[in-house]
Amino acid sequence: MKTKEKQYQFLLNQDGPEEMGLMSSQVWRDDPRRLVFLLSRYKFVSKMFSGLSNVLEVGCADAFGTRIVKQEVGNLVATDFDPVFIEDAKTRVDPKWPVEFRVHDMLAGPVEGSFDGVYCCDVIEHIEPADEGTFIKNLAASVHPDGVVIVGSPSLESQTYASLPSKEGHVNCKTAKDLRQLMQKFFHNVFIFSMNDEVVHTGFHPMAHYLFAVCCHVRS
Repeated sequence: MKTKEKQYQFLLNQDGPEEMGLMSSQVWRDDPRRLVFLLSRYKFVSKMFSGLSNVLEVGCADAFGTRIVKQEVGNLVATDFDPVFIEDAKTRVDPKWPVEFRVHDMLAGPVEGSFDGVYCCDVIEHIEPADEGTFIKNLAASVHPDGVVIVGSPSLESQTYASLPSKEGHVNCKTAKDLRQLMQKFFHNVFIFSMNDEVVHTGFHPMAHYLFAVCCHVRS
């Protein structure tokens, strides 16, 4: 078989199409646009962490977006507390984009090792309010004192428009003010960004669908 245009012939000589993960495949089936938003969140993290040597992802799920961060950093460790997602992610490891996958529950303690940057997208809203302090404390304990932690989460205001499956798992969505106050208990500097669809900005927080807290200088 030959392509009509010769510059595309190499596509037929590859190892075959890439596979999506358990979660990303379902998103692609049910709501394709949401996949764009998901990957845009990972792009934001990747640009904030560009050039860092050792990075940790907490709550990677099927790790479909993790490769975007790997494109900008050195060593990348991706963790999730669910072994099903970690085993799924391991089946798609590409030697060109090496990522170390570990099963780890951040409520049980910090991740072994000391990282320049730690991030979690769409995790904190799944943590019960009674456990959020433990979760953030262990995030902070996993990063160098002068490292950076990024926490991304749907805003509380966005939940009016969330799907029923999302609402079932979202037990701890926050306003920008509440997210800042939580993170300031553990970091000296906290910067809040708004996000609507794939656009990150510094606009009016109550109109944001998604929030990022960029945190640095761990409190001792």
